[in-house]
Amino acid sequence: MSVTGELLVGLAILVGLAGTVVQVLPGNVLVLGAVGVWAWQTGGGAWWVFTAAAVVVALAELGQWLLAGRHLRKADVPFTTMAWAGVAGVVGFFVVPVVGLFLFFALAVYLLELRRRRSRAAAWTATKAALQATGITILVQLAGGLLATAIWIVGLFLT
Repeated sequence: MSVTGELLVGLAILVGLAGTVVQVLPGNVLVLGAVGVWAWQTGGGAWWVFTAAAVVVALAELGQWLLAGRHLRKADVPFTTMAWAGVAGVVGFFVVPVVGLFLFFALAVYLLELRRRRSRAAAWTATKAALQATGITILVQLAGGLLATAIWIVGLFLT
């Protein structure tokens, strides 16, 4: 692959890493897709690099579900609350760009849990747990994306 192509792959990887933080783009899918395009164009040993990156991304995706899910179960925050809060976050992203995602998400969790639990303190505790679970998800995804990126960088020098 040409240097220009590798720079474009690197740019796509950066967009994917940003997507893991912002949580609007499918970050690790973009990272893995970019590494896949690079492997397809480069061929040979690059496919081993892609395989290693794919394993890392798959483990990160599994890990985020397990860790965040366990955290939410301990706090008794149901999946439906998180699903509706996610929808509210996406709407909020467009109503108040970037900041609205987190604002609408947190507000939706609070209001839904206030309605369900009928206690402000319990709703606030659930909201904190949901935000912590979101943070866990972001960190695990980012770690997986960064590790896949590091594998790709090593692969650049080895292939």
